[in-house]
Amino acid sequence: MYEIDLKNPVSIYFVGIGGVSMSGLAEILADAGFRVSGSDRAPSDLCRHLEKLGIHVFYGQKAENIGDDLDCAVLTAAIRPDNPEFVALREKGIPMLTRGQLLGQLMKNYRVPVAVSGTHGKTTTTSMISEILLEAGKDPTLSIGGIYPRIQSNTRVGGKNYFVLEACEYTNSFLNFFPKISLILNIEEDHLDFFRDLADIRRSFRKFAELLPEDGALIINSEIEDLDELTAGLSCPVITYLGLGPKAAGKPAEGVAKSAPAPDYRAGDVSFDDAGHASFTVHAKGKADRRVTLGVPGAHNVGNALAAIAAADLLGIDDDAILSALAGFHGTDRRFELKGTFRGVTVIDDYAHHPTEIQATLTTALGVKKGTLWCVFQPHTYSRTKAFLSDFAKALSLADKVVLADVYAARETDNLGISSETLQREIQKLGKECYYFPSFAEIENFLSENCTKDDMLITMGAGDVYKIGESLLKK
Repeated sequence: MYEIDLKNPVSIYFVGIGGVSMSGLAEILADAGFRVSGSDRAPSDLCRHLEKLGIHVFYGQKAENIGDDLDCAVLTAAIRPDNPEFVALREKGIPMLTRGQLLGQLMKNYRVPVAVSGTHGKTTTTSMISEILLEAGKDPTLSIGGIYPRIQSNTRVGGKNYFVLEACEYTNSFLNFFPKISLILNIEEDHLDFFRDLADIRRSFRKFAELLPEDGALIINSEIEDLDELTAGLSCPVITYLGLGPKAAGKPAEGVAKSAPAPDYRAGDVSFDDAGHASFTVHAKGKADRRVTLGVPGAHNVGNALAAIAAADLLGIDDDAILSALAGFHGTDRRFELKGTFRGVTVIDDYAHHPTEIQATLTTALGVKKGTLWCVFQPHTYSRTKAFLSDFAKALSLADKVVLADVYAARETDNLGISSETLQREIQKLGKECYYFPSFAEIENFLSENCTKDDMLITMGAGDVYKIGESLLKK
């Protein structure tokens, strides 16, 4: 495998440079003096940001973009062997790395790499840890899966002590990493176009945990079923936490034995203000109780905050910095993001694209909305929509009214016989008012005619559904 040497900058090309993670890696290498270029399908804010840094971006992936002077190329998981740039790279004999391989190599250059993994909550928890380290003046390098408002980017090039990054399990990319501290927030079925089933996913997370050195540490949600399968025999310490989880009502999570050891971190005395922001007491083994107030809404963020606090404690961060950072952290773009209002209708955008995420977001919205709760959902990939069809219907039915856009295909070409109309029928079977329109323009017109003052409108999904809300705000 080709090895990147930060002390010896070379010419490197990113196929799919406009992705959140890829653009961040390109920026880190450009800052280190590498000659960086790349391609993407179309212009975007991230691409324009790279261009301002002097990085040349080709639009459209073509064989002629691949010059003879390249030393290495980095590819996203979405790039297939028939991609013209992939073919040209192979014909020219230019070494290729996956995004995960490059990220893993970069981690070796930092004293404490912190990798945040899990099916849900990675971007928020990574950002919380980042906020804490910045508040404490620790100058971290950051690679986040969303735009983090404090740095107005998804990437920050800092010092060599701390590197905080998201660790995605898709295509097992996180198995290329070299973390010192790892977090596992939750494990559920997802990315079933790659993984066979939940057992296959759990095996990957176990391998991820085994990457930790003896002097490292694993922070893990104690609600994960059969926790011992993931933690038994690890050479490093294991730190557990328990947020509100499924069952703020006092019921143990399914699969978690009542006799299981008490978690190292847990939340007590939880309350919520009118905007859905939680305040709670952190009970942690070996530490005095701390009262925390969050600047982001939702019960699910109590668990995310506990994971971030556990990481901060491991890093020796002062309590004042931790508490101040969490109170001042107001989220990342596309995570229950307030976009504005039109005619008294509140517009929120959220990245949720899995049933569990949808349930968490809509539950939060129900606690703070005044009028009708509208959810405009854009399913993300046919494979995910097919795998979770009934679960999507149940989760979306929490909204008062549901509007569906077409499936965002992303990397997929086979629709598997699934469409948004299939999902519409499932939602209607549950007695929920649900509409489908094949174009954004039709959705905008419908919402403009039917949303009224004090309603809350959430655009939801991992594609480009946010454009609907932004268009309505301009009218």
